[in-house]
Amino acid sequence: MVENNNNKRVIIVGIPGVGKSSVISLAIEQLKQKGKNATIAVFGTVMLEEAHKMGVKNRDELRKMSLGKQRDLQEKAAKRISEIEDSIVIIDTHLFIKTIEGYYPGLPMHLLDIIKPTHFVMVVAEADEIVKRRKKDTSRDRDIVSIQAIQDELDILKIMIASCSILTGSPFITVMNNDNKIEEAVLNIVKVLCEK
Repeated sequence: MVENNNNKRVIIVGIPGVGKSSVISLAIEQLKQKGKNATIAVFGTVMLEEAHKMGVKNRDELRKMSLGKQRDLQEKAAKRISEIEDSIVIIDTHLFIKTIEGYYPGLPMHLLDIIKPTHFVMVVAEADEIVKRRKKDTSRDRDIVSIQAIQDELDILKIMIASCSILTGSPFITVMNNDNKIEEAVLNIVKVLCEK
């Protein structure tokens, strides 16, 4: 499934509290400083933009839509992202969503077929650090869970990213974003994305 051109479609994932958004923002800045034509596509935002065309006003309405309509929106978002022609496209998304029915894949196979990722990056941190970050983050309404529950989510993320790598034939890396080490995490991503 990996394309034979120099364009890179990089799916970057992480559970809430790992600092994924901060890492991605800094990585984009550094890539642009190196003269790379890089852009970010936040999957959920692109999906919401598609939902707006159907009269949906906000994410809360989006979550209440039928599963069939949500799947249609996911596919439309994936198609839009697949059409971005920058040399490096970073797709910020989640590999799974925890629901009452179990873990739902954020990128099922048909979406991977559309996006055709060339790389996967999993941003992680120590489970106890993630718990502390979630407790400090007053800007979001996040569930506070135990260190063991966070470790379980990290373990599931590893399984999901390895599965995506196998299905697409695209490599993945794990980037540690421990406290006070964000520069190191960003450097690891930029290094991989600057390889030819």
